[in-house]
Amino acid sequence: MSNVDLILPLLIVAPILAATLPIALGLWFDRTGWPVAGLTTLGLFASAVVLASEVYAGGDVRHELGGYKRTYGIELVADEFSMLIVLLVTAVALGVLAYTRHGGPHGNTFYTAYLLLTGGLLGISLTGDVFNLFVFLEITSLATYALVASGDGPESAVASLKYLILGTVAASMYLIGVAFVFMATGTLNMVELAEAIPGAEAQTLIHAGFAFMVVGFAVKVAQWPLHTWQPSAYQQAPDGVTPLIAALVSTASAYAFGRLIVTVFEVEYLATMPNAAAVVLAIGCVSVLAGTVLAVIQTEVKRMLAYSSVSQFGLVVAAYGVVIAGNSETAFVGAAIHLVGHGLLKAGLFLGAALVAASYGARTVDEYAGLAKERPVIAGSMAVLLFALVGVPPGVGFVGKWYIALGAVESQLWPVAAVIFLSTMLTLAYAARLLEKMYFTPPAAVDRPHAPGAVATDGGDADRDESDAADPEFDGAGTAAAAIRGGETRDPVSTGMVAIVVVAALGAVALGFAGGTLADLLSPFLTEVFN
Repeated sequence: MSNVDLILPLLIVAPILAATLPIALGLWFDRTGWPVAGLTTLGLFASAVVLASEVYAGGDVRHELGGYKRTYGIELVADEFSMLIVLLVTAVALGVLAYTRHGGPHGNTFYTAYLLLTGGLLGISLTGDVFNLFVFLEITSLATYALVASGDGPESAVASLKYLILGTVAASMYLIGVAFVFMATGTLNMVELAEAIPGAEAQTLIHAGFAFMVVGFAVKVAQWPLHTWQPSAYQQAPDGVTPLIAALVSTASAYAFGRLIVTVFEVEYLATMPNAAAVVLAIGCVSVLAGTVLAVIQTEVKRMLAYSSVSQFGLVVAAYGVVIAGNSETAFVGAAIHLVGHGLLKAGLFLGAALVAASYGARTVDEYAGLAKERPVIAGSMAVLLFALVGVPPGVGFVGKWYIALGAVESQLWPVAAVIFLSTMLTLAYAARLLEKMYFTPPAAVDRPHAPGAVATDGGDADRDESDAADPEFDGAGTAAAAIRGGETRDPVSTGMVAIVVVAALGAVALGFAGGTLADLLSPFLTEVFN
């Protein structure tokens, strides 16, 4: 334990400093971004594993920046809850970076934004200061705006602008809340705030501060009706960018919201605050239902998955409401597991969608017709991820929903349990549409997408030859496949890219089996929070 606390600042500082290197070195050398990002991310993941082993074996690890006491300085904290998010961020960032090696986007500016985003996300996960949390939220948002805007066409710029406007409003609301709480208590450290808030004289300021923070995070976590930035951002971002922001950006914000509830304001205090539990529950439950209904009616796959995220994060927020209303450890465990599981599931699903788009140019549900026959490995991996998203055991989606629903039942919040059941049925509805197209609908001329530049080769289409291109019923994807076999163009999808999606699918199942282990790992944190 001698110097392990130094890992905390290094996890944040290293990617932020490394973000300057791709552009700086790019003035003299070509293609410097990927090696810099690759080495940095690999180091971050290894450091996260070392830090996690220390935390789960020996308890919290803390670092006071500059040696200043936490009352006046900035403290970084790694505990059992935050390390789940740190491991998720570094693992998903590493997987997405491996995908971009072949699938793009490329360019030094992309890798700069990628590293800046990773550093911001790790800062959100490890900070023990509410104002420092605002700083890292803004670093993350600025990098995300740039990544979304890097897509092709003016639609990407519009989506990024919408995200910028709403994100700025959300950050401002959160900062106003921080100011109110600081005025009432005189401190910004999370642990110090937890001690000062119950005895503060200006309780009206505390209540107003919490209200502003709730609204700010409702936007950041994309809760209905403040979710409108998310579908456009996910849809218009480059295919290699969407998995990163979909898996991590709102996940980190949802984690931060949960951290405020259990560490800063604390469950016992919020239970006495008028309407606090009711407001959080209402936001979460309405988002669950609205998100799933909107996902069902979508025709574009990335947009459907984006609305699915509105619903899934609604489950997490609803779980926080159950925690406040019923002092439920079970619901909090469900929220933590669902955060990690959803991050992995959406990373895999959006990477799968990126592979299909690169292979066929397919972006709508109808254009997925016959995918299982053409590309069985990609289709099978996406099917596993979709079943886990619905909540079919042993997928991780089932474990998270089970704990949240069980917590609601234990707290006698029957409407929340009913919402979870109904949302599961609606999730099955839109997942079944995609599965039906992939496995039971033969590709027809009307279903075939516009021709891409090339096609994936994961083993499902090895027997076709160049003569297929002359077949009038053979589409652009076949032409691309023939071109690849003839050496005319490079396959845009490598075996490694397919393997990343397969690993995500296997990870979703493995985490499902490990649900009890995750709950045990959280046990010391739960004991501290709820007892």
